[in-house]
Amino acid sequence: MFPNQPQPTQQPTPQQTPAPLPTTYLDQIAPQAPKKLASFRGPKLIAIIAGVLVILVSILAVAVNVIATARQEPLERLAASLETTESIVSSAQPKLKNSQLRTLNSNLKIYLTNTNRDISKPLATLGVNMDKLSASVIAAESGDKINATLEDARLNAVYDRTYAREMSYQLDKIVALMKQLYASTSSKSLKEFLQSAYTNLEPTQESFSKFNAANG
Repeated sequence: MFPNQPQPTQQPTPQQTPAPLPTTYLDQIAPQAPKKLASFRGPKLIAIIAGVLVILVSILAVAVNVIATARQEPLERLAASLETTESIVSSAQPKLKNSQLRTLNSNLKIYLTNTNRDISKPLATLGVNMDKLSASVIAAESGDKINATLEDARLNAVYDRTYAREMSYQLDKIVALMKQLYASTSSKSLKEFLQSAYTNLEPTQESFSKFNAANG
């Protein structure tokens, strides 16, 4: 070595450049743009509105039908009950032995015939057709149970007494239903019919009740 020989100058080590970050990382830390709400325009908006209206109309139709049915059900019950009672009264007439009861029953038969004829008009104004009563109402107001009871009474020779009891109860239900309808209806024609109907029926119902009490 030569001490006076200049030493080579050391070059600084170049600083290493950091590796570029992956784009996925940049995407993660980048501020997210707010998501746009779905926009309904044109035919799609019209279709949605139409669908909502159809649902609302359907719900309204069901509600109206339920209300109408609720209003008509007591009227149909009265009509069905009067028809059933007339049938029972007609069938019982030749089986009655007591003359007082036979006369009472005969008068009731005339009353029911006239009442069933006259009730059709006020009921029709309220949308009730006597010939098209609901099957459920007809079943509920059928005379099957009473007829079975009366047949059993006939076989046991207690027909008159049993008939007076059953008819008193049946007429009491009809009078109560007439009064209920009179208090709830706003139909003038129905009110006039009901007032006359139950005013004429009450004395007969009381007569059956008294006969039942005296012979029970």
